[in-house]
Amino acid sequence: MRMRMQLTRLTRLFWFMVLFLAAGWGGPVLAQVPTGASATVRSDQVSARLLAHAPDGVPTGDAAAGGGAARIWLGLQLEHAPQWHTYWKNTGDSGLPTELDWELPDGVQVGEVQWPVPQKLRVGDLANYGYEDTVLLPVPLIVTPQYKPPLLADSMEIGLHASWLVCRQECIPQDGQFRLKLPLRGSTALYGSEFEAAFAAQPTQVDGEQHVTVRDDGKRVTIRVSGLPQALQGRTLELFPETPEVLVAAAVQAEEPAAHTWTQRWEGGAWVADYPVSPYRAESPEHLPLVLAAGRSGWRVDAAVSGGWPAVEEATAALVAPGSPAPAAPLVASPRAGSAAGLQGVPAAVFAWALLGALIGGLILNLMPCVFPILAIKVLGFAQQGRNRAAHRADGLAYTAGVVVSFLALGGLMLLLRAAGHQLGWGFQLQSPAVVALLAVLFVVIGLNLSGVFAFGTFVPSRMATYQARQPLLNAGLTGVLAVAVASPCTAPFMGAALGLAIALPAWQALAIFAAIGLGMALPYLAASWVPAVARALPRPGSWMDTFKKFMAFPMFGTAVWLLWVLGQQTGIDGAAALLALLVTLALVLWALGQAGRARWITLVPALALAAFLVPGLAPHVVAPMPALATAGSAPADGRWQPWSAERMDALLAQGQPVFVDFTAAWCVTCQYNKKNTLSKPEVLAALDAANVQTLRADWTRRDPAIGDAIQALGRSGVPVYLLQAPGQPPVVLAELLTVEEVTHALAQLPS
Repeated sequence: MRMRMQLTRLTRLFWFMVLFLAAGWGGPVLAQVPTGASATVRSDQVSARLLAHAPDGVPTGDAAAGGGAARIWLGLQLEHAPQWHTYWKNTGDSGLPTELDWELPDGVQVGEVQWPVPQKLRVGDLANYGYEDTVLLPVPLIVTPQYKPPLLADSMEIGLHASWLVCRQECIPQDGQFRLKLPLRGSTALYGSEFEAAFAAQPTQVDGEQHVTVRDDGKRVTIRVSGLPQALQGRTLELFPETPEVLVAAAVQAEEPAAHTWTQRWEGGAWVADYPVSPYRAESPEHLPLVLAAGRSGWRVDAAVSGGWPAVEEATAALVAPGSPAPAAPLVASPRAGSAAGLQGVPAAVFAWALLGALIGGLILNLMPCVFPILAIKVLGFAQQGRNRAAHRADGLAYTAGVVVSFLALGGLMLLLRAAGHQLGWGFQLQSPAVVALLAVLFVVIGLNLSGVFAFGTFVPSRMATYQARQPLLNAGLTGVLAVAVASPCTAPFMGAALGLAIALPAWQALAIFAAIGLGMALPYLAASWVPAVARALPRPGSWMDTFKKFMAFPMFGTAVWLLWVLGQQTGIDGAAALLALLVTLALVLWALGQAGRARWITLVPALALAAFLVPGLAPHVVAPMPALATAGSAPADGRWQPWSAERMDALLAQGQPVFVDFTAAWCVTCQYNKKNTLSKPEVLAALDAANVQTLRADWTRRDPAIGDAIQALGRSGVPVYLLQAPGQPPVVLAELLTVEEVTHALAQLPS
């Protein structure tokens, strides 16, 4: 009974810490333009300038109400070094479009970027849409009547944070902070010629009815455009779809249509094209906006789609068996991949297999080293209850309810945050140093309590000390919550595909998968509580129980060591050392509280004084993340494992070199096991070298949207994920629990 009371109070402590954390974690971060920003940012690849064009000045008051803002333009000008380029709004097979985040006064707004006609840029078998040389991206500035400049102000201050991806063979993400002052009185027309050239490069809107007909079971479309200028008759045009990942970007014009070729012709004044549909299509648009180009001139049409798109089957692709070839996918995991995977549900058979995989995965979660001690202590409670089968069953049901409800809550939170635009994956809570630190504190407290350093009953009111006896079902449920919190950071084998599928399903199906995971995790304890043979096999109560309780403190301390290591990957050695010092101080305080009589106060006062002195100075180091370039995954110790990026992977594949990507995190136990027992084995390393495979490591210890997008594009939701990709071949996603045989077999299948 006493042990159950101790575990119950610990679960209540955990619950309080979760609520405290939920109140303060995940708040919005406001981006601001620093005071040191300028109107020009330069690098070896790009010279970027923020330009303005207001030939009639800035309209305010009545002038703004009259629509004078139509003559005001802002623009980001990108001047590229030779052979370097940035991207259009649809980047093609890879890349990222230039993004503009404005800081404007109240009452002032900006419109959409007016993208000039792009160029088709081929890199090996890929095709990108973008710009070389110099390009200006104009944006209209809208001054509303609500804009009220300060009385003595003579200018409007405008800030911009711009980010772009500049590529040659390699790609470099860059950004810049810009600030300029736009005079409120007088004309701003210094860059009039640049803006006039940008306006001339805009595609001209073509009126009339335009049609796209889907045919050949959704594999090809016929595009028919009427109303183009007479001067274009008979000329060959270039096609740029504005909607990404619907048409094959790298299609080559040919005389006959084929899987990766397209044809065009003129029929009675109408331009007609036969074009292949992308196998990675994630949308079924009713209208397809297109830009047709002849040199630097372009014409834009918005074509209605007829014929009907077949159902998108991305969600089903998430259930590819580990180690088997997956359907073809883009060589670079685009941030768009998976974002539009329709919430259409999956066939009943596929959904049933997903539920089974989730159930088995949840069952295996009990083998996680930080979960097994909690399960062992719960089963030990049977011995304390003697032969009370009714109490066994009630306790098992309550624990199961706690586990299942916790998985539903965590899964629901994840789905809500995803819907709000956050890039999260399974185990996302351990990407926060604050969560890691609080869990380390919790496990140290559990360990100290189990080892006998202190007992809650010695310093809490007697009413709280006896609460457990009156509410055993609530206590069992809270223990299930604790078990889920420490089990969720990693996906167990068989569970990754089910979780990846869940993110792309309707809410009821997704939550059913999360519930199946919870049921699988609770199944051993539930079975033990309802099967009499298990209860009869348990030993009778005795002195051994106290010894076992103290022994179980060591797995708790071991879990705290692991969490300290995780924190060190996020905040550096200073953060880990600061938390370790605070944990020693906490142990001193708890030891003092466990003393009796005058000894308690003699030891407690200096312990509390020491804590009051250390906490303000050390706590900020615990939660302060390292700069991005200082994380463990971004600076490998040797040349074998290079940092992953979508651009680096794209460049390697374009050069004809296969890649092996290890999507990992410091807080993922399965990841660390695979590193030590498979990926570091001599036979695996020799096979990688023999196949000339470049190894990349994507470290997700801290939140990284690019890695999260890549994981989701592969139909998964958490780590570990292992990807083997050869140029021109479909990606192979290996099992989450790797073996040497599986890796070497997959490498042997690569084309020579």
